[in-house]
Amino acid sequence: MVGYIFWDPNPTAFRVPFIDRPIAWYGIIFAVGFFLGFYLLLSLFKRYARTCSDWSEGVLKKKALLFSERLAVYVIIATVVGARLGHILFYEKWGDYLAHPFDIIKTWEGGLASHGGVVGILIGLTLFCFRSRKEFPFLSIRRIIDLMVVPSLFVGMLIRLGNFVNQEVLGVGATVPWAIVFGHPIDGSFPVPRHPAQLYEALFYFLSFILFWRLFSKLLYPAGRLAGLFFCTTFTFRFFVEFIKVEQSHLIGQQWLTMGQWLSIPMILFGAALMKRSRKEREGSIDLKA
Repeated sequence: MVGYIFWDPNPTAFRVPFIDRPIAWYGIIFAVGFFLGFYLLLSLFKRYARTCSDWSEGVLKKKALLFSERLAVYVIIATVVGARLGHILFYEKWGDYLAHPFDIIKTWEGGLASHGGVVGILIGLTLFCFRSRKEFPFLSIRRIIDLMVVPSLFVGMLIRLGNFVNQEVLGVGATVPWAIVFGHPIDGSFPVPRHPAQLYEALFYFLSFILFWRLFSKLLYPAGRLAGLFFCTTFTFRFFVEFIKVEQSHLIGQQWLTMGQWLSIPMILFGAALMKRSRKEREGSIDLKA
């Protein structure tokens, strides 16, 4: 007999008094991730700015805070909007939202797609770059993406832990000793031993976070190398972990690839393009500002 782990926490952390509004653990974990990610970004920007600016330490602190606060606003909005629209476009039946358009903004009821969040963030970073050129002339879009790698991995780890608490993003059935029996899976399926796919991803993101944090300064030049490596490694892992995850999309039938795998392929190609561009710059075949 194998004693599988039974997991059935209450997804609600507490209820707001008077209005009786539930506050989910997922939302708290999501918010904590962005809060701590802000300070990671602040620290990384200081490390980078010291190498390419002549600011005094006092000016550096003010500029770093300004940069991080402004970018955080762009990233938070872009993440939520991109993740929500990505979920609707790639994982839900569009007709339901056409009939009830107000449901699109009901993010508190769940339904955020990480691939959509990534696209949203890239768009947000591009807008931020264009609007901040005068104040931060030494920053390109590729450099800004580089600066976002470490915070993104940390936030991604916490989001997957939130998914684990919510009993969503489920793995397929498994007989491994560490299989998890989710008491109330969010899809309403019968409680059976499953691969804890959320924990696999959280562990990968945590280890990647530690690695990229330690190698940040070494991989920072030329621009885009850090980001390219991030996209290639992260989404290659995402591609393969999808084999042990339950298909979540209502738009895809029984195919040899899941929706998550199809969406990971352009991310891997994007990472490869960034690495190729940075390699050419390192070899001196093109001369562009970092």
